[in-house]
Amino acid sequence: MSGFKDMLNRDIHKVFLNVDEFAERRTVKYDGETYDGPEHEGIPVVLIGPVDKEREQLKDDHVQGLHLVTHTLYCVLEDLGGKLPKQGKSIQINTREGGKFFRKYYIAASALEVGMLHVELEEMDD
Repeated sequence: MSGFKDMLNRDIHKVFLNVDEFAERRTVKYDGETYDGPEHEGIPVVLIGPVDKEREQLKDDHVQGLHLVTHTLYCVLEDLGGKLPKQGKSIQINTREGGKFFRKYYIAASALEVGMLHVELEEMDD
């Protein structure tokens, strides 16, 4: 691995996923597992959104008033048990640090970029 990539891996938690700066601690439920860190206070994540988009309506779709809401989740691969989230599966994230309520999202896309997950999430809202 190059010196630059090594430096990025060391700095992920110190900079981008620093809970005193950008990140928050959230509990994530995915693929039958709950990920909430070693002390059950959540894993560091950056959750960007919501972004409200006009929902593409199919010809036989007669549901009115629903909007597609997107979010982007960033976290470390190891914090999700080394699992790359799969498109079409669901994932749940608590609504705030230490919160007991969870929102359910569907995974639109996911990628691993220098040890960090970039996961595009979708949910329907009325």
